[in-house]
Amino acid sequence: MTRGIYITANDKFTDQAIALLNSIRTYDNQTPVVLIPYDNNYHQVAERLQQDYGVQVYDDLNFIERLSIQLQQIFGEKFFARPNQFRKQACWFGPFDEFLYIDTDIVVFEKIIDRLDSLSEYDFLCCDYQHAGGLTNVFTPKIYTVFSPEELKGMFNGGWWASKKNLLSEQDLYDTFAECAAHPEYFDFSQKTSDQPIINYMILKRVKRRFNLVLGENKGPGNWAGSQHFQQDGYRLIDTKVNQPLQYLHWAGIRIEPGCPYWEIWEHYRYLHEPKPDTLPQSKPSQNPFQKNIRKLKNQFKSFF
Repeated sequence: MTRGIYITANDKFTDQAIALLNSIRTYDNQTPVVLIPYDNNYHQVAERLQQDYGVQVYDDLNFIERLSIQLQQIFGEKFFARPNQFRKQACWFGPFDEFLYIDTDIVVFEKIIDRLDSLSEYDFLCCDYQHAGGLTNVFTPKIYTVFSPEELKGMFNGGWWASKKNLLSEQDLYDTFAECAAHPEYFDFSQKTSDQPIINYMILKRVKRRFNLVLGENKGPGNWAGSQHFQQDGYRLIDTKVNQPLQYLHWAGIRIEPGCPYWEIWEHYRYLHEPKPDTLPQSKPSQNPFQKNIRKLKNQFKSFF
C-alpha cells in the first residue's frame, strides 16, 4: 500500500507551495508528494519543488485536462469562477492507494500523513470546523430536501481531505456533477467558491464511511487562520479553547501577505532555508476584499471561534 500527498499549484503560487513543502518536510522527509498542475503555467514551480523536495508532477496530464474540461462543461464553461479547482479530482486516480489532498495556503505542524491511519476504519477523512459555520460557502437551505441536519454535520472545507484510490470512479464524478447541475439551487456560490459545494455533495451522497477528525473522542483543534484565539508557541500554534496544538493552519479566504493573521508563521516556513528579502509587499487593508470575507466568516463561525 502506498500513501502520499497531492497538491495543486501554478507558478503564481510558488511561494505558497514552498511554505507548505517546507512545513511538510520539517516533520516528514519520506512521504511522496505529487503536484497536480493548476493550469499550464506550472513549469517553474514544478522544477523548484522537484529540486528541493522531490515533488513529482502527476504523470497523466492529458487525463487531468480531459477530466477538468468534462466536469466544467457539465455546468457550462462560464458557470464557475475558478473551474481549474476541479483538477484536484484527479487524486482519485493517481499513484497513491491512500492519499491526502492539501491546499497550498496551508502549513502543517506535524507528520500530517499519519492522520491517514484512520482510513483503516473510514473511507474519507476531513479535519475542520466548516460545519460549525452553517451552510454558507457550501449549500443553501434548499439542501435540507436532500440531506438531514445530522448528515450536514459532515460538511467540510475542500482544502484538506483524505481518501482512497478508486473509491469513486470517473463516471461517479460525471454523474454527480450532472445531478448537481440539475439542481444549482442547492449550492452557495455567492463568494465564488467553485469545487467545495460539489465535492461536499458528492461525498455526503456517495461515501457512507466518512469521519471528521476534529470530532473524535477529544474535540480537536481548529485550523482556520481567521481564528484569533490561537496562541503562538515558537512557530507552532495552540488552540486555547481545547488546549491542543494545531495540526495545520489554513488561510482560507485570506490573502497571505504582511499584516495578515499569523503572518510570522507563514513567513517562517516560506524562508526556512533561504534568506528573507529585505522588503516585502505591504498590504493595503482598505483595498483588500479578503478582509471583508474574514469578517463574514467570523460571523458565520462565531459559534466556535
